[in-house]
Amino acid sequence: MKRVFSGVQPTGQIHLGNYITMKNFVKQQDDKDCLYCVVDLHSITVPQDPEQLKKSTIELAALYLAIGLDPKKVTLFIQSQVSAHAELAWILNCFSYMGELNRMTQFKDKSEGKKAVTTGLFTYPLLMASDILLYDTNYVPVGNDQKQHLELTRDIAIRFNNRFGDTFVVPEPIIAKVEDGARIMAFDDPTQKMSKSNPNEHSKITLLETPSKIKKTIMKSTTDSEANIQYDLIHKPGVSNLLTIYSQFSGESIPAIVAKYEGQGYGSLKKDLVDVVQGELDKVQTDFQKIIDSGDVYDVLKQGRDRATELSTVVLDRVKKQVGFVTF
Repeated sequence: MKRVFSGVQPTGQIHLGNYITMKNFVKQQDDKDCLYCVVDLHSITVPQDPEQLKKSTIELAALYLAIGLDPKKVTLFIQSQVSAHAELAWILNCFSYMGELNRMTQFKDKSEGKKAVTTGLFTYPLLMASDILLYDTNYVPVGNDQKQHLELTRDIAIRFNNRFGDTFVVPEPIIAKVEDGARIMAFDDPTQKMSKSNPNEHSKITLLETPSKIKKTIMKSTTDSEANIQYDLIHKPGVSNLLTIYSQFSGESIPAIVAKYEGQGYGSLKKDLVDVVQGELDKVQTDFQKIIDSGDVYDVLKQGRDRATELSTVVLDRVKKQVGFVTF
């Protein structure tokens, strides 16, 4: 089977935008060899509270399972427990260039206005490249904000292969369409992507949110002054965002939802969206709590670590031999 790799940082609480992306992971697990990683090494490019990081790491792994990932079908593990990620990242540092990293727009965005920026934040894309290349990955699900990093990964892999011969599989992107939930926008400002770091609590809904907070956030979400419900990303970004979320949670197509609410105002759409979202998150929250209480998540992560170590060691040894390191 073709192999898929994806990682999510355990910082901040997982919101609806993350969740819709993660739901696509479930769809892939039946016909692809999927590796899903809690990328805690990436998290410390900015300061973290150690105890909170530990807690968030386990909670994210439990949420992966709660949304429907089957540990018998996928490999779920914690990045820092597989040392090959950091080891290959150093090697890739020596086969990439300052100019390439200087062009990374995400680094520019995250470092803007800060007095001090860590080297880790600057070299972050090389650790991401290591994550992907370690597993002979064929496909990587990416949003528009990560496409540049994947292009860098591909460039490095091709450069290395040209110098040493076929060593790395050159990965291809899996890019979802906007209408399929690739870019879920903030409830308070539909021109901005939903973000964990947005300080406005009503800009997002997290997976472990209370019913009252879910209702309040959706009902006060920004739409526009017109009352007609239609999908138009340019002129009606707010209602288009609500329609996308409704479609992703209900399974109904956007045109079908638009037809259902023809002649009705935004209030009806928002009220029903509250029920649709809450209905699904109720199940996720119940399953999440069962997984946390049982402790099964630790067994799953240990099994995932062992398989990830086995797979990554093969690739890392291949790289070491090509570079000229002594192996025995």
